[in-house]
Amino acid sequence: MNRRQFACALLGLCLSSGMTAFPLSAQAAEANPDKLMVALLPDESPSVVIKNNEPLKNYLEKQLGKKVELVVTTDYSSMIEAMRHGRLDLGYFGPLSYVLAKSKCDIEPFAAMQKKGKATYRSVVIANASSGIEKLADIKGKHVAFGDTASTSSHLIPKSILLDAGLKAGTDYQEHFVGSHDAVAMNVQNNNAQAGGLSEPIFNTLVERGIVKKDKVKVLTASKEFPEYPWTMRSSLAPELKAKIAKAFLDMKDPAVLKPFKADGFVSITDKDYDVVRDLARILNLNLSKM
Repeated sequence: MNRRQFACALLGLCLSSGMTAFPLSAQAAEANPDKLMVALLPDESPSVVIKNNEPLKNYLEKQLGKKVELVVTTDYSSMIEAMRHGRLDLGYFGPLSYVLAKSKCDIEPFAAMQKKGKATYRSVVIANASSGIEKLADIKGKHVAFGDTASTSSHLIPKSILLDAGLKAGTDYQEHFVGSHDAVAMNVQNNNAQAGGLSEPIFNTLVERGIVKKDKVKVLTASKEFPEYPWTMRSSLAPELKAKIAKAFLDMKDPAVLKPFKADGFVSITDKDYDVVRDLARILNLNLSKM
């Protein structure tokens, strides 16, 4: 995504199902606001994400004694910009988009989801079953689909897997950014790209829902475990409010609230947990300040 597209994405930043845009001017960020702006990942349409997370909104309002407004941005970059300009109080980032946000915003991670006792996940590299690709080396000369440029599991991790296999983007294969995990899977299934990378949990969900067919798409390899998506908060929030927010997430047990995250609960995390993501970015020569 180029800078012009970033600017357009920021202009299109949306709130709730009404798709109300943020004002472009920076806002004074209060330490203890009456209403908290809480950003969720743009995995699906804003209306769907907000509807699915209505239990989260109600839970946080009850636990914190404040109004909560759920926000779904157009993409990762606009979410980072909104956080940078003080228009968001809490944000749910992917690991790489968190690292990018941390380099530009005064934020701190405080919780990550846990599932079956783990606060980690993996990415997979997939291939079209009829493409003739049997192993990673066979991807040479092919087209590879990635999600968002700021995505950990549908860009950073799979690209590093290919690099470890001796395959460099632009030299050994053509890369295409298609925006989302499900778009990666569908492009591979339809053979628009012969291979692609995405989150293993999301891929498994797509298979379970029958959207991706196992006779059309196969998994070539899975990555090692990486830290789960972090919840972050604005560092300038009042200390007592930050403590209440962290406690609300760590105490979260209601299945209705946890269902959209496919999680059993949340556990504490720190910025240091994401050094492994920074290390990958360095290996791939990604300039985080320019992404």
